Amino acid sequence: MSLGDEPGYGDAPRGADRGYGGSGQTRTRLPERDGDVYGGARRGRGSSSRSLITVVGVVVLLIAAIAFANRGGDAPSSGGEGGDKAETSPTAASGDRPVDAKSAGIPSGFPHTGEGAQSAAANYAVALGSTAMFNKADRDRILATVMVPSKVAEYEATLDKAYTAQFNKNVGLNEDGSAPQGYTFVSRTSAIGTKTTAVSPDAATVDVWCSGLLGLAGENSANPVTSSWFTITMKMEWAGDDWKIVTHKQKDGPAPVPGDDRASGADDIAKAVQEYGGFTYAR
Repeated sequence: MSLGDEPGYGDAPRGADRGYGGSGQTRTRLPERDGDVYGGARRGRGSSSRSLITVVGVVVLLIAAIAFANRGGDAPSSGGEGGDKAETSPTAASGDRPVDAKSAGIPSGFPHTGEGAQSAAANYAVALGSTAMFNKADRDRILATVMVPSKVAEYEATLDKAYTAQFNKNVGLNEDGSAPQGYTFVSRTSAIGTKTTAVSPDAATVDVWCSGLLGLAGENSANPVTSSWFTITMKMEWAGDDWKIVTHKQKDGPAPVPGDDRASGADDIAKAVQEYGGFTYAR
């Protein structure tokens, strides 16, 4: 839980006019997440849950097996339909409509612009940080959707070596990646904002600042659901009429000071995960 900090977590494409460049934050279009936790007191980063996030983070880093290209300088804002407000405020939405299409359940058909690349990256980060990454068939489907075709087989092989039966057991799951009876496995990534650090007509480097949830919700869980903050960097290309990921890597932070919220119970977390749907992100 990118997951945010977990395997996957992904990001990437969009497609249509040519106002390249632009930096700023992500605009959201829909709903997602939450839940009084496993022990009543304010939830901290216990060693067991932190270990879970760390081990899953290792898998995420495996996605970046190919060295990431050097970043370019900040690109100027493209403006788009957002007018002066979009150009002067990094948090302003572009005004573009969110995509209507989906491929394998993942938003697709992003504009062929720098802002389109940001929107694609945010949505791909969510897919790559989902529980589906722990299932071989679902993971391959996600990779085939968000990666450039030439990298799909390579990334499948890399992640197959990471998502083993033993790995699943280490994070508290059954060998096949399913949650034990009586528990709900939570792995969610939310995009807080995006920016392009390099952009050209058919390529872009996008940073996605994310918050993630990861763990097992259930009574006496050894790995309760915890939150994390991380940034995913994706190098992307325009391929097959959409933005696709070429390389992907992540680093910790920036993370805010934890608040004084009381941790919710396992039942509340599990219920929230089942009832709250996700977002489609648009820059």
